[in-house]
Amino acid sequence: MQERREARTRRSVSRRYENASIEVRWEPEYCIHATTCWRSLPEVFRPREVPWVLPDKANADEIAWVVAACPSGALSFRRLDGGPEEPVPDATSLEPQKDGPLHVRGRLRITMADGSVREAIRAALCRCGQSGNKPFCDLSHTRAGFKSD
Repeated sequence: MQERREARTRRSVSRRYENASIEVRWEPEYCIHATTCWRSLPEVFRPREVPWVLPDKANADEIAWVVAACPSGALSFRRLDGGPEEPVPDATSLEPQKDGPLHVRGRLRITMADGSVREAIRAALCRCGQSGNKPFCDLSHTRAGFKSD
């Protein structure tokens, strides 16, 4: 298992964790701590440890399935063993979360206020207006007491 740091993004450093079969990328600035990863595959995703992603602890198909379930897109993967990459949905879907962000899936091209562009398959977008990482959710809705119907 190997951990590599990547170039600085707008606010944080993305990290890559890999073995011979799969490379997992984590971009902390987009993470909303939904806990999907470590609840689904706790032997691989261990948020209280360094490194926190241990790709040698499960097979690449299991890891890919869990990464693809990350609602914010903070986790992504690339297969190194010729296995299937994450499929891009044919249609874009929007799913508002109760008292929280808007989960979006599809072929996304998100342009930020500074003109930079993020291309992704998944994102969690702010609905409360309080995020310090707009248009992305940063969990400010919890501190702001945001309520939705």
